[in-house]
Amino acid sequence: MSKIRPSTRRPTKPAKNRVVSRAAAARTPKVVSAKVESAKPASNRAERAAERRGAIIEAAMDEFIARGFAATRLDDVAKRAGVAKGTIYLHFKDKEALFEELIRTAIVPLVNRLAAAGPPPAGASIRDMVENFARAFIHDVVTTRRGDIVRLIVAEGPRFPDIADFYFREVVSKGIAGMRALIELGVARGEIQQKNLARFPQILVAPAIVAIIWQSLFSKHAPLDANEMFRVHLDLIFGERRTT
Repeated sequence: MSKIRPSTRRPTKPAKNRVVSRAAAARTPKVVSAKVESAKPASNRAERAAERRGAIIEAAMDEFIARGFAATRLDDVAKRAGVAKGTIYLHFKDKEALFEELIRTAIVPLVNRLAAAGPPPAGASIRDMVENFARAFIHDVVTTRRGDIVRLIVAEGPRFPDIADFYFREVVSKGIAGMRALIELGVARGEIQQKNLARFPQILVAPAIVAIIWQSLFSKHAPLDANEMFRVHLDLIFGERRTT
């Protein structure tokens, strides 16, 4: 006589229970769509990308200053920045583009300030504006690593004309235009007697270049007070300040 095995089928839920389950499910809050939550990770990715870009530029400055433009390798920049070499190419197409970005971020904003300067405020003179710019330039460039970038341009620009051309467009031409505008205004207001100075605005900024070169070559032998040199230079152009 065969044994009857117990049934393994689960009892079917009554129809009423199934209706209740569906109703409860409808009342259960739905999970927020992944598309809504992806906004924050995207923001984080952008922040990390910006941080990596900044680290690459900072590492590039170290390498360019230490080795010069010609000898700097992107492998060394990547190693110093703590990123893969391929990561650099996500932000810059080559070494030249990386160096241009270094100039754009470190030097160009300083010159843009001069280019954007309007007439002096009430009670101020053209000389006051030039002195203020000179002090800012000496403080932010001559005595910092930005000065090393300028020295690098002077040293290697002839061998890499594209770099020199970029520096002229983004820095020199804007600085010269700003200085020429100040000189012409100074002549019109009677503050500058030598009218031909507007033809050679390089004369006005010459001490800045001298200070940059002197700082790297001769400062250990004969320290240079760049601010005082600039003051004497402006005395020659504007005349000595009257003391009261």
